[in-house]
Amino acid sequence: MAAGADQWNEARDILSTLPAEKMGDTEKEWSRSWGHYATVARPSTWSHSMIRQVLGPPSHPELLGRIGRYDVERLLGVGGMGVVFKGFDGELNRPVAIKVLAPFLSGSGAARKRFAREARAAAAVVHEHVVAIHNVETDGESPFLVMQFVAGESLQQRLDREGNLSLAEVLRIGAQAASGLAAAHAQGLVHRDVKPSNILLEQGVDRTLLSDFGLARASDDASLTHTGFHPGTPQYMSPEQARGDAVDTRSDLFSLGSVLYTACAGRPPFRAETSYGILRRITDSEPRPLREINPDVPVWLEGIIARLHAKAPGDRFQSADEVAQVLRGCLAHVQQPNQVELPEVCQPRGGRVSTLRIVTLTASTLLLLIVFLGMLVYPGPDGVGTTDNNPRQNVSPSAPTPLDWDATALDLQEFEQEFEPFESQFDVLWASPPEGSPSP
Repeated sequence: MAAGADQWNEARDILSTLPAEKMGDTEKEWSRSWGHYATVARPSTWSHSMIRQVLGPPSHPELLGRIGRYDVERLLGVGGMGVVFKGFDGELNRPVAIKVLAPFLSGSGAARKRFAREARAAAAVVHEHVVAIHNVETDGESPFLVMQFVAGESLQQRLDREGNLSLAEVLRIGAQAASGLAAAHAQGLVHRDVKPSNILLEQGVDRTLLSDFGLARASDDASLTHTGFHPGTPQYMSPEQARGDAVDTRSDLFSLGSVLYTACAGRPPFRAETSYGILRRITDSEPRPLREINPDVPVWLEGIIARLHAKAPGDRFQSADEVAQVLRGCLAHVQQPNQVELPEVCQPRGGRVSTLRIVTLTASTLLLLIVFLGMLVYPGPDGVGTTDNNPRQNVSPSAPTPLDWDATALDLQEFEQEFEPFESQFDVLWASPPEGSPSP
């Protein structure tokens, strides 16, 4: 029976902590050496025993147990590295989330180092759109870290329940997630596992928080700059991650593009029957055009996501902060389309010319032509072009005086000033292609 996506993710996480030289060269050797990990890594077979091993007796019959000074109320989730509980900090009188390293990994020095690295990485990022770290204990038998508890659900849970999101929600969630990434990148960190299940949506408020820095590394970490397999969730990897190449902060932007695509389409952009097939699609293929799946997606948003999905990092947006600013500008436009223009980056490329400027130049040209023609037929003293007493003669028109041209220029300037307040409205109309037209 084929393993599910969660089992593949857990197996990958576990294997990333094991010495490569001990894995064995053949499938039989691998099974003999690491079959135990493949068995215990399944939540259905080890989560209950894990709970009994890592928790002390509860202080109240209705509680699940206790770890350190924290009461544990219930299990929130299980992953390849351990479990996450909802707990309560009695000293500070607040709910918390507690991530505990799995017992079968507690004896692994590599796993403990990685767990401590996550705590240090996440604790270094203090931002309203990043889950805060309150405490970390790595010296005990069961290392754990204490995080901000976010009442709500993950973006993945929202998508599973409701399907694709509204345009405003996509822009808001994307902008806030990008802001959280920008804060991490400012600390020199690459998240490497940006996906819907690691984006939390707080209940009752429009706030998005980035979580799970278990795969985060410093952008100057030598392990990010040599060839080899880089962990991550296959469907949301960047091409450079999928190939095992060097990665930097722009890798997270590709993953964010896949998250935005999923939020718009209700399904990931790169799909295949196997993890290997997914990775090949990421490196070699383009996703199906977003507007073919969801025609309600604006052309400009499809263009933003396509740019995030550029195979070459140099062709993407170059910073998460830039992405956050663009998405915030787009959200403001969606909320107030008559008052706020789309960001310039969303306008069609290739020599865009203001519609008002075209109207102004056309009117200016016509006005000049009228003035010039008037000079050609300059009236005589009796109000007509020639007098009745003199025969008609071919007379070259005299050159206009400087005063004539100055007055004309002044008229043109006043004309442009009168139309300037309408320029933004003309520009929006000019930038909006007919329905069904291809993305720029």
